[in-house]
Amino acid sequence: MMFEGDGGAWLGIDLGTQSVRALLVTGDGRVLGAGTAPLAGRRDGVRHEQDPGEWWEAVCAASRAALAGQEAAGVRLGGLAVCGTSGTVLLTDGDGRPLTPGVMYDDGRAVAEAARVGMQTSWALPKVLWLLEVYGRGLVTHQPDVITARLTGGGTVPTDSSHALKTGYDVEGEDWPSRLAYLGDVLPEVVRPGTRLGGVCRAAAEATGIPVGTPVVAGMTDGCAAQIASGALYEGSWNSVLGTTLVLKGASARPVRDTAGVVYNHRAPDGSWLPGGASSVGAGALPTGAGAGVDPVEMDRLAAAYEPSGVVTYPLASPGERFPFLAPDATAFVLGTPASEADGWAAVLQGVAFTERLCLDYLHHLGAPIGGPLTFTGGAARSAYWNQLRADILGRPARVPEQVEPALGMAVLAAHGGTGLSLTDTADRMVRIRTVLEPRPSRTARFVEPYARLVDELENRGWLPTPIATHTRSRLNQETPDS
Repeated sequence: MMFEGDGGAWLGIDLGTQSVRALLVTGDGRVLGAGTAPLAGRRDGVRHEQDPGEWWEAVCAASRAALAGQEAAGVRLGGLAVCGTSGTVLLTDGDGRPLTPGVMYDDGRAVAEAARVGMQTSWALPKVLWLLEVYGRGLVTHQPDVITARLTGGGTVPTDSSHALKTGYDVEGEDWPSRLAYLGDVLPEVVRPGTRLGGVCRAAAEATGIPVGTPVVAGMTDGCAAQIASGALYEGSWNSVLGTTLVLKGASARPVRDTAGVVYNHRAPDGSWLPGGASSVGAGALPTGAGAGVDPVEMDRLAAAYEPSGVVTYPLASPGERFPFLAPDATAFVLGTPASEADGWAAVLQGVAFTERLCLDYLHHLGAPIGGPLTFTGGAARSAYWNQLRADILGRPARVPEQVEPALGMAVLAAHGGTGLSLTDTADRMVRIRTVLEPRPSRTARFVEPYARLVDELENRGWLPTPIATHTRSRLNQETPDS
């Protein structure tokens, strides 16, 4: 076993949409090396594909860079794990060679197939059915499987249950359900995350710089990887990832049941549960794109004069909502007219935080444990003002880690698989908290009325079910919103 004092380290690899990122991390969370390599994609309307060969080339470049630094010299590599974008799939032959492009998570061509199986087009199973219809043959393969197969040199490899979830895998029964029996043997073998898949073969070692024999363990989706990197793994703890959109993922001893399908559950390596959901609100609703001429730091400073804003907004970054309610036809709206550009900016920041609070209220309605630590990650967590505003509106403390990349989560998972320590204990050793934010009760009180207005409006529009709205209003006067 390797622990923080023995000179060992762990490699995490993240296959993102625009790049591959690799991090070499010690057992106590010190980053020894990092590497990034860009990825190109083909977009045409609803089509979004990537070349699986480019995934491998980018992994080789990023891994070599992460292992090449002076700090990485002579370090013993204990193992590695790979995460990918959830819902990205392709077909391969029996030797693991790609037969199709990688169909990305946001490819929208499998509309008919999604309707047939009752899933969103972002899930993998509709894409699998579309691929089999178009290409006619092949084995179902998830994005990271292409890389782990190349690393181990073993042809096809088992996939992890986290990536298999959106392909219809039953993570509770730990088997492919009987309703998918008609697909026959095209579905892969599935193992729990953290399971050893093999060792790095000589050819892969020469291409990547990773030593021959380095253990390769089964990974998880990028969202789960980010949750691991936040340390939000104890029951009742939650990681709020705020970037273009908002994602909440938590930890629970039991799956969180949701007949509406808003919240779904991944399974942790120890058999516990990682429930969560993804909203369409987020920083993508801010006017920060090319040509906007906006300085976010300055706008944050000016927005502090509008607490609360004179308007209430539901700041969807794109049409349709998935969490805290399902409303495919939902669109962004603003109640009132902003007094200034800064007031409009403040309204978006507050609207995202209101949605975040509504997500937690929805989870409470479902009986999910939400009283544990809350962690802020994602690109928007770089805004100190927004972090404090969110803590104030939520009325609960929040933590901001030093390093929140999914690649760190995969390094933690690799260490868990290699040392035998629990995932929570491993994360405790490797995840470093940078800031702890405390809510200011007087500020929390300021936002009760605009939050209630937003809840009323969402109910009136028919998007937020009345039982959820009623439950949310019943919690407004509680002293501890996280209870």
